[in-house]
Amino acid sequence: MRWIWDHIEELLATSWVHLGLALIPVLVGLLISIPLGWVAHHWRTARAILVPVSSLLYTIPSLALFVLMPLVLGTRILDPINVQAALTIYTVALLVRSVADSLDATPKDVIAAATAIGYGPTRRFFAVEFPLSVPVLVAGVRVAAVSNISLVSVGAIIGVGGLGLYLTAGAQLTPPNYAEIIAGIVLIVLLALIVDGLLVLLGRLLTPWTRARAGTVRR
Repeated sequence: MRWIWDHIEELLATSWVHLGLALIPVLVGLLISIPLGWVAHHWRTARAILVPVSSLLYTIPSLALFVLMPLVLGTRILDPINVQAALTIYTVALLVRSVADSLDATPKDVIAAATAIGYGPTRRFFAVEFPLSVPVLVAGVRVAAVSNISLVSVGAIIGVGGLGLYLTAGAQLTPPNYAEIIAGIVLIVLLALIVDGLLVLLGRLLTPWTRARAGTVRR
């Protein structure tokens, strides 16, 4: 494993690149998915269109989508924006349903109470509906984030940076550089576990009432 120690700084720097390629699409996709999910939550016709279409988008093979992006965006084949745009599409595909389901899970009596005390639709959404939907929504974001961290590695096939480059580079050597391949795989898994754990922690911090309720139940 000497190869790993000799390239530790390079591996860490590439890990940051990998995270940027994976997580920026999660943030952008979430911002797009929230209004789409809200629309799907409020209108059945919109839900009947948006949810199946978003699910269909997720079935497109990642490599095919990465290759198509330059044709759609007019970018260079090696431009990282191609991977980020494709992953944003996948994120939206995952999160539209999650946002709609999380809003569906908001207790109707709480919404009625907020309306009764004078909350308008916009204020009610940001002050009541959206905060209460966070636990379900965070679960969807966790899936999207972990999925993106994995899918970024596919971008190495078209030469886009990330830890996947170590998998392809190591496999192309004769004999294969298994230390390089293992380092790439381990770091991808570690990044996924770390990001997932941080999202779990963020979800708990954003929903302190769930901890209070759990404490009451234990008592």
